[in-house]
Amino acid sequence: MPRGTTERMATYLRVIDTLASHGVATAPSTTLAQRAGVSAAQFRKDLSLAGATSGVRGSGYVLSRLRGELRRALGGFSRVRFVIVGAGNLGRALASSSAFRRDGLDLVAIFDVDPRVVGSEVAGLRVRHDSDLGQVIAEQDVAIAVIAVSEDHAQVVADNVVGAGVREILNFVPVALRVPTSVEIRTVDLGVELQMLAIHARRT
Repeated sequence: MPRGTTERMATYLRVIDTLASHGVATAPSTTLAQRAGVSAAQFRKDLSLAGATSGVRGSGYVLSRLRGELRRALGGFSRVRFVIVGAGNLGRALASSSAFRRDGLDLVAIFDVDPRVVGSEVAGLRVRHDSDLGQVIAEQDVAIAVIAVSEDHAQVVADNVVGAGVREILNFVPVALRVPTSVEIRTVDLGVELQMLAIHARRT
């Protein structure tokens, strides 16, 4: 399945969850596509690649069924474990976010090096020292590491989690991390995103 399709399907799942949380049971493709920021034609094409058959002529898609079809297309319903490295303000916010605890994601540990933070509790988990990273990743079969540390510590953390076997990284540090080509890394630079919105705001 093309990467672009996979990424859009993740967006479709978020749209479905939002509608379902408001009691919506069915929705037409035009509504779902609009909320996902794609054309109705693109939406229907993506769903055909996923083998989705939950559309009902005249009433749209049954959201509960569509969600299941998309989940299966994205790899099934198996749980995926992840850790957060960095228990500062951002790390704590991420750990407490419901977005990080849905769609088969399980937060199993959070780490830091600050002795004032290590041992405290965040989102029901005791903050562990970074020195435990390798052990936890191996024992818990961790697939994803979320990096939310200082810029000068980010590359060390990336090296450590990759060395422990992690092959998927979500990086919230505004630096270009060096990782092997076998490692998938996605960087969210909040400063850049805010600047883009500021540019758009000035033009409107």
